[in-house]
Amino acid sequence: MERFTVIAGPCVIESEDICMEVAEVLASLQKEYPDVRFVFKSSFDKANRSSIHSFRGKGLEYGLSVLSKVKERYNLPVLTDIHESWQAKEVAPVVDIIQIPAFLCRQTDLLLSAAETGREVNVKKGQFLSPWDTKNIVEKLKYGGATKYYLTERGTTFGYNNLVVDFRSIPVMKQWSPVIYDATHSVQLPGGLGNASGGQREFIYPLSKSAVIVGVDGLFFETHPNPEKALSDASTQLPLDQFPSILKKLLRIRDFAVKEGI
Repeated sequence: MERFTVIAGPCVIESEDICMEVAEVLASLQKEYPDVRFVFKSSFDKANRSSIHSFRGKGLEYGLSVLSKVKERYNLPVLTDIHESWQAKEVAPVVDIIQIPAFLCRQTDLLLSAAETGREVNVKKGQFLSPWDTKNIVEKLKYGGATKYYLTERGTTFGYNNLVVDFRSIPVMKQWSPVIYDATHSVQLPGGLGNASGGQREFIYPLSKSAVIVGVDGLFFETHPNPEKALSDASTQLPLDQFPSILKKLLRIRDFAVKEGI
């Protein structure tokens, strides 16, 4: 049985110090929960931003240097996303998991390029996509040679500037792939602030409880030492000082559900 996976980190690589602060918390949790696999995540570039003036990141070279230091210092696997096919070979020597953003989840060449690296691949299910359509994504990954991959549920477009999580998607997608639940992007209000996305952070924990009971194989969080000053996804990143306590509650719920066969 695969270990339960927790993917967490700041939305975008703002600075080495912020990444190290988050990674230190993850490394501590990894020691406390050896049966859980903790993965550090952060993006070197956020190509899909609401505004041309939004902060995207500090670029590939700087991002990979920070991710390399996280691996070296804290012995954590790392994840980052790519937006163009050529980036797969660039990130593969550093990262353990290559992530495909939700809006690009059907881009065949992007999926194939990630799969061909031999790295694990995590694909965010597009807000526009039905859960059963993700079977085609998995077929593309397999065709490209991927042997370990995940699908991540992150909510479905529900009218303008709103998302809703249909928890039926988890057992549907589990038929052909392990499934991660994205606890923070699922509570976004895309474009809800006009030139930025809003969000409802108060629903992170209750929706995550539901996902755990339904049977996800892992959880995904964006967490930041000071979310209100974060340069991306400020409305939905979980405060770092709250992350351990919330996660521990969720892991207790999962342990109970597994033990009782719920």
